[in-house]
Amino acid sequence: MAKNKSLPKFANLTELVEFFETHDTSDYWASMPEADFEIDLKQRTHVVTLDDDLADRIAEIARTNHVPSEQLINTWLREKVRA
Repeated sequence: MAKNKSLPKFANLTELVEFFETHDTSDYWASMPEADFEIDLKQRTHVVTLDDDLADRIAEIARTNHVPSEQLINTWLREKVRA
């Protein structure tokens, strides 16, 4: 596998995507333009351990209400904290 090949010119993003569906990006790494971007993460995930029977009951209630368990738990906790 040859490394550091010259990156061809593409007329649009679709051509670029199609090209790299059949080519290894590591062959063109040296000729890739540098990317500069910022990431602003506003939502964090917190892991909380639940008893199995409680998790099963919550999942059942969430299914009945057609909402994800996470959404149901967040709604309940917000209500409890406000009280």
